Amino acid sequence: MVVAVSRKKSHGVDKPNQLMIRLIAGEGVEGDAHCGSKVRHRSRRRFNPGLPNLRQVHLIHAELFDELAAQGFAVRPGLMGENITTRDLDLLSLPKGARVHVGDTVVLELTGLRNPCVQLEAIAPGLMQACLGRGPGSEPVRKAGVMAIVLAGGEARAGDRITVQLPDGPQVALRPV
Repeated sequence: MVVAVSRKKSHGVDKPNQLMIRLIAGEGVEGDAHCGSKVRHRSRRRFNPGLPNLRQVHLIHAELFDELAAQGFAVRPGLMGENITTRDLDLLSLPKGARVHVGDTVVLELTGLRNPCVQLEAIAPGLMQACLGRGPGSEPVRKAGVMAIVLAGGEARAGDRITVQLPDGPQVALRPV
């Protein structure tokens, strides 16, 4: 289920919650700084502005906020820069190419993991490290959500249902994008 939707015209971590966001196929969230078919992330754009934008939509699971609250961090939907906050969906376990259907029309395709960045430290010291973990083989676990592109646009609101369609063929784990 969608807990909250957020967008922000300018770059910066926190995004104000909205009653509704409009998603545009091949572009992202209308009115958001990361909307566009070509890379919009400032650090990536500096190196190659012609790359495709694989980070059109950022999704975070609200369960992360619960985990962070238990560690003393006060986080809420939109604060970590996500466009869509979910609950009861294990985003981090989904494979690359999974299609996330939001509401009646929106279809997102997962492209990768969000790498927790130093900007999280401006929210609270230690937050970046709290969004990193270690897996059973000591591999890094990035908990700061997933990135997606918009395949089919429409409107998304808090309360919208979410369904997932797994890709055909072998499942490939998400990697940072």
